[in-house]
Parts: sequence; structure tokens; C-alpha cells
Amino acid sequence: MAVTAVSAAQAVEAVFRIESARIIASVARVVRDVGIAEEIAQDALVAALEQWPKAGVPDRPGAWLMTTAKHRAIDLVRRKETYARKLAEVGRSLEDVPAPAEPADPEDIDDDLLRLIFTSCHPVLATEARIALTLRLMGGLTTQEIARAFLASEATVAQRIVRAKRALAKAGVPFEVPYGADRDARLSSVLEVIYLVFNEGYSATAGDDLVRPALCEDALRLARVLAALMPEEPEVHGLAALLEFQASRIATRTGPDGEPVLLADQNRSRWNRMLIHRGARALGRAGSGPYSVQAAIAGCHAAAVRYEDTDWPRIAVLYGRLAQLVPSPVVELNRAVAVSMADGPAAALPLVDALAGEPALRAYHLLPSVRGDLLARLGRTEEARAEFERAASLTQNARERTLLLGRAARL
Repeated sequence: MAVTAVSAAQAVEAVFRIESARIIASVARVVRDVGIAEEIAQDALVAALEQWPKAGVPDRPGAWLMTTAKHRAIDLVRRKETYARKLAEVGRSLEDVPAPAEPADPEDIDDDLLRLIFTSCHPVLATEARIALTLRLMGGLTTQEIARAFLASEATVAQRIVRAKRALAKAGVPFEVPYGADRDARLSSVLEVIYLVFNEGYSATAGDDLVRPALCEDALRLARVLAALMPEEPEVHGLAALLEFQASRIATRTGPDGEPVLLADQNRSRWNRMLIHRGARALGRAGSGPYSVQAAIAGCHAAAVRYEDTDWPRIAVLYGRLAQLVPSPVVELNRAVAVSMADGPAAALPLVDALAGEPALRAYHLLPSVRGDLLARLGRTEEARAEFERAASLTQNARERTLLLGRAARL
């Protein structure tokens, strides 16, 4: 039955957002180039927009897009002389056997997705390029959506994606899952990209919104996909657990008007218990790496029914362990906060003061913010006010700036 162009377009958009990563991954296995694979997937999308209004939406629209894209990939391999050998080895065999309506072996598709995420997060690319390419290929986001999420221009994001594809092709990055030491190095890059995407959604570095839930959802979905594809990797489960725990309280991080709500003031009855349960289950499969330790810290917060019930001594110990795994002044700052809650502000102030000379924290607004909180708790209100005002001048996020100036004013 024919459908209107509008309803067909809506169906295409919904299906493509869900299936695009699998389609691109499957096609990339044939053409061995993620840039070309994405173009072919887009061609299949255009074909759907042309045909579905006339013929109707197929019973299995994802399979229709997959089959169409595979046929176009085989045609491309056949046409190009440079792919002559690939045609003999791959294209002809695929041509002889019609593309199935649905993958015969789900594991093959899973392997393709794994190859795609390892390729899009290859260390040959700069971090910004990895993030943009991963969100485009694995997340199904448009250039406009990525640009809006990271407060960049569409032209800038488009250039990053184009350059990333060219860099992968120029470097001859194989479309495969690496093994051994190379796999460890690449996996850390993959986890870093997903972690950074989630963090930008959880606490935006700039702009008018403190939280961008859609970005968190995309990162969480990628983490779940990776955990399903690599069930034997403890640190993958550690990252998944961390994001599940963090995502469980996103709805309570802001008030009715978008203003920030501090952890101590959040309504814990509104924390998502299903996500907390998923986080606890993933934590049970996690290891002892950095993401797993951060997940354990987040799990301590999730387990506390009231803020007063938080196991701050354990959190301080866990931050100490994290500092050994990934030495960082930001980790030390977080450890100081936990120490202040476990042993009092006087015990933590020297730890914070010791970080004052760290170059990495020179423009980090949370350093004076934490110091201001400690000073306020010690009754040193004039010094605390100055620290909050300095923190407000350093942040690029409008919501955080308002919160910090409000704390200064109340002192």
C-alpha cells in the first residue's frame, strides 16, 4: 500500500537512525573503506525515499536498506578496476548468493560493528575527529546534530568528518578488529571516545544548558553495544557500569528552569532504579581498571538512599586507587572532596592548596569552586566568596556561572 512522502520520510529516518551503523559496517566489510561505505548507505537511504512512497514501507525496512546497500557495494566493486581482485575474492561470491533479507549469522554483523567502532576510533585521528566520526557512523547523528551538541559550526564538524575519512584511507587503516598490544591501545581509544561523549552530555563545557541528555543516551547506547560485542573485556563493562550509574541521576541534575542541582540536594527517589540495577550488574563483570574504579565510586553514590548515608571513606580510598592508575590533578581534586566529606574540610584544604600550581588546573573552574566550598565550611567567608567569583569567571557554562555567583552572593 502506498504511503505519503512525509510518512515514508519519517519511516526512513527512524529506521536509518537505528540501522545505519550495521549497514555501514556490513558494506565496509565489502569495500574496505568507511567513507565509501557511508556514501553507499546514504545512497540506500535516497533509494528508500524515492521508492517507499510509491511501493509502501517494506515489512522489514532495515533488511530492505541492508540489501539495497549491499547490492550497491557489489556494483561498485564490479565497476572499479582497482577492485578487480576484490571482485574475484568477495564480490563474485556475494553476487552469486543473493543478499539475505536479514543477516544469516548475527555474529557476522556483530563482528562488522566491532570493526567499525575500532576503525572510527583509530588513534591515527585526533580526539575531536574520532568523536565526530564515531557519532556519525555509530551513533547515526547528522552533522547538524553533532555541531549542536558540541557547540561547533556545521562546517567545522563536516570538515572533521571528511578529514577523518581521508586520514583513515591515507594511513591504510584496515577494517578489522586488532589483537594483542594493538588491540589494547585501540580499545583504550574507543573507551575514551565514548567516555568523552557522555561527559560532554552530562556536564556541558559551554553553552546555556548544563546537561544534554541526548548525547548521554548516544554514549550509553555505544557502551552497551561494545559490552555486548566484547563480553570478555572487564574494562568495557567498567565503562558501561559507570555510564549506567551516572545516567541514572541525569533527570535530577537540573531544576524546572534548567538550573543546576547539587548532588546533596538531588531528589534520590527520582533516580532511575533500572539504570542503577544495570550498572550494578555491569560492575559485577568489571575489572580493576580506571573506568571500573570510577564505576565503583559512582556505585557508592547510587547505593546511598540519603546523601548523609554516602560511604565517603570508601570513596576517598577508591579515588586514591584511581590516582595510582591514572595520576591526574583532577583525580586528586576529586579525592580531596571525598576526604573533606570523610574527615572534614580542614583535612582536605592542604590537598587542594597543593594543586594550586598545577598548569592543567590553571583555568579549571572547579579548583576555586572546591576551595571556596572548603573555606565556606571553615567559616572563612570573605576568602570563599572570592574563590566562587573566580570560579564563575573561569567557567564557559552559563548555568554553572549563575550557580557560582549565587553561592558567592549568599556569603
